[in-house]
Amino acid sequence: MLSLRKNQITVALLLLTPYLSFADEVKVAVAANFAQPLEEIGQSFQKDTGHTLLISSGATGKLFTQIQNGAPFEVMVSADSKTPKKLVKAELALADTQFTYAKGKLVLWSADANTVDSKGEVLKTDKYAHLAVGNPKTAPYGTAAYEVLEKLGLMATVSTKLVQGENITQVKQFVDTGNAELGFVATSQVYKDGKLVKGSAWEVPLDMYSPLTQDAVLLKKGEDNPAAVELLNYLKGDKAKAIIHSYGYID
Repeated sequence: MLSLRKNQITVALLLLTPYLSFADEVKVAVAANFAQPLEEIGQSFQKDTGHTLLISSGATGKLFTQIQNGAPFEVMVSADSKTPKKLVKAELALADTQFTYAKGKLVLWSADANTVDSKGEVLKTDKYAHLAVGNPKTAPYGTAAYEVLEKLGLMATVSTKLVQGENITQVKQFVDTGNAELGFVATSQVYKDGKLVKGSAWEVPLDMYSPLTQDAVLLKKGEDNPAAVELLNYLKGDKAKAIIHSYGYID
């Protein structure tokens, strides 16, 4: 009986060996606005392939600097298309692997359910003391926020109210904690399956800011990791797209 059980265990281990030997890790640098969707995609990716993602999120500009300085990332999932192109130009990424995985949307958001109206008219009032925005030098969503304020003719009015976050996650934290009554964040941070998770929001019309085209690219340090290539292909697939759309991104 003992011998039979040992044989059964041996067979089970042999069956698992091919799966374990091909399971690998992928080191991913991801823009802050896409961190949560990527976590969800990563779970699906691991279930389907056995590979795991090691995710580091932050402002796109900051991640670019880290990669320049030798950070061991294998895939860059950016908040724009310019940064992957800069990585290619710097010979830190492979040109033929760059593609658009999503287009983001900007939203004016408050953690309070009664603060933001459906047209964003609150921006023109004195009902708030602080407005959180991303740093336009490092965060594409910050650039978009400044474009909206310029288009509305409000830069001079709100300049003393601005609270600047290093990335879009920090911007949301400012609003979540009450350090700012309002903030320009990514739709993906406050919407799920087409519904506002909490608070109040104004989805900024797309024609008020430059398109938030978000690209991914394989970095040179990932070209010998088949799992990194698999991840990029997975981001193009139906399962990943369904998750991406559920966070409010558009094609």
